[in-house]
Amino acid sequence: MFKPSPENYPPYFQKYIDQVPDESLLQGFANQGPVIVTLLSRITEEKSMHAYAPGKWTLKDLLQHIIDTERIFCFRALCFARREASNIAGFDENAYAASVVANDRTWLSLTEEFLAVRKATELLYKSFTEETLTRIGSANGIPTSVASMGYITLGHVYHHKKIIEERYL
Repeated sequence: MFKPSPENYPPYFQKYIDQVPDESLLQGFANQGPVIVTLLSRITEEKSMHAYAPGKWTLKDLLQHIIDTERIFCFRALCFARREASNIAGFDENAYAASVVANDRTWLSLTEEFLAVRKATELLYKSFTEETLTRIGSANGIPTSVASMGYITLGHVYHHKKIIEERYL
């Protein structure tokens, strides 16, 4: 399955999906993996405490945000895949960030956590059939397909990769 059509996800996420190459979802995860490992390995413990401007997240905060968001997006995909009938609530990324102590952790521990979460994400999507990927659920009151959640997950990471490269490194 290739990129979903816009009626299968909230318009807000177009900016993420646009960053994903035209490839199958599983190929997208396979191709993104080494790119992200290379990026994360370029960041030292010292550099991980850098924020590009006052009041902005450190690289540790940003990676924790990516981890939290990937978990939430996977939860949504799982709910939609299992035909959850209720609407899945949204989340406030800034409230999540304010509730975590990423800067008290090591860069290595955050990197390891991201890689573990990503492995779980890939296994989840590998377990879905083509039919499952077309199922629709609701998050924030907006219908979204299982496949769309996968592409949004990939695009979210590409979005933050670009920010890291442009503003932090």
